[in-house]
Amino acid sequence: MSPTPTGSLSATADGRDLELARTLDVPVEEVWAWLTEPDKTARWIGRWSGAPGVGRTVRFAMTFEEGGFESDVTILACEPPRHLAVELGEEVGGWQLEVIVAEAGGGSTVTLLHHLDDGAALAEVGPGWEYYLDNLLAALAGRSPVQFADYYPAQSSYYAGLDGGAGSEAREA
Repeated sequence: MSPTPTGSLSATADGRDLELARTLDVPVEEVWAWLTEPDKTARWIGRWSGAPGVGRTVRFAMTFEEGGFESDVTILACEPPRHLAVELGEEVGGWQLEVIVAEAGGGSTVTLLHHLDDGAALAEVGPGWEYYLDNLLAALAGRSPVQFADYYPAQSSYYAGLDGGAGSEAREA
């Protein structure tokens, strides 16, 4: 059984945003650690190295991607333990991402915003972020990583529908 996709797409003054959220049974500070400490990020998305700080660039290696890849990541905003905004290097298309952590009923909610460019293939991007957020949940619970095959291509049609039917052809163009 494939996980249910949860993302939504909204228009913004600069284009459109993909938004995904997860509710966690851990405090905001613990979630923040899993989003910012390299030994913890390595357990659900990838490892980073360098001297972090607003305006600085760190090197990020996505260790759960097939074949793996590395990219520079510029830190645009960092307001512990609630808000992190980054821009991934051109190796990934120069994506801009934000993560917002809020208290929620004794636990927390983590919200990922991907500020999409016109060429983003939502049918591929959406399932990828679903996978990584669920991988974060698995890591927090001490479970094995989730399987990407449960997300892609199973969730592609949902995300293509959010995007007005545009699928991976946006990336091929």
